[in-house]
Amino acid sequence: MINALVFGANGQLGRSLALCGATFPQVRLILMDRSKCDLSDLSIIASAIRDNQPHVVINAAAYTAVDLAENDRENAYQVNCDAVDMMARAADDLHIPLIHFSTDYVFDGGANHPYREDDPVAPLGVYGASKLAGENAVRVAAKRHLIFRTAWVYSPFGKNFVKTMLGLMAQRDALTVVNDQRGCPTSAIDLANATLRLLPLIIDPAFSGFGTYHLVAGNQMTWFDFAKRIHDAAVEQFGANWTGRNCRIDPVSSDAFPTIARRPAYSIMSTQKFTDTFGYGLPDISESLPACLNNLEAGG
Repeated sequence: MINALVFGANGQLGRSLALCGATFPQVRLILMDRSKCDLSDLSIIASAIRDNQPHVVINAAAYTAVDLAENDRENAYQVNCDAVDMMARAADDLHIPLIHFSTDYVFDGGANHPYREDDPVAPLGVYGASKLAGENAVRVAAKRHLIFRTAWVYSPFGKNFVKTMLGLMAQRDALTVVNDQRGCPTSAIDLANATLRLLPLIIDPAFSGFGTYHLVAGNQMTWFDFAKRIHDAAVEQFGANWTGRNCRIDPVSSDAFPTIARRPAYSIMSTQKFTDTFGYGLPDISESLPACLNNLEAGG
């Protein structure tokens, strides 16, 4: 049995790990939400790892409020860097691997090719900078670490683009959606399955593939494209009686939706390194999006 300690159990990824855990009987998930481990208390983080003596630590927690972070720098760095640094140090003390999730926001979105792991980083705002600081803390403190940069994450859980679009489509006759930002919509359920699948490999002392990887789905699209895919999948899933069936979706420039924090215009990331190392990748959105909609009832 592989004991995996999961921080951020109430987030999209944490809840997806819990959902997928039943299909991995060799893995026992020790789920830590804020009530069990407040990441503002660094001593509790270290104690949670020492007391549970897991085989691996998975950090699914993050401060993800991109706009709020611009005026809440201290809390963003507390969760995305300081807490991560403590996890890395505690895991390293026990000689166990740490899996940490990062973001496309470490890049400025100015590339003209899919970002590789060794491409220069240049975050545009506090959120991206705090996540980059967390990455660097992991690299310094934990010898056995995997950093997975992902992007445009959706799931049946919490707040995300899929659930927001479904709600708006059911309420409105028409929507305008940004069509000048490109990324790879990625299912948290797929991230969870990929993570659980590799645990037996990385706890082996002989494993040598630690480092930074990009882990996103392969489909490249704009938010507008994604909204249309969501609409079509919902029509297929929920049928003729779905109230959002006739909602029109129109493209618009991001200038129409000014935000406090700047977003990368281009968030495509190459997953070749992950595929070469682990031998698999994430499913196509044609499979992942319907699976997300199937689990909406469980996700609330």
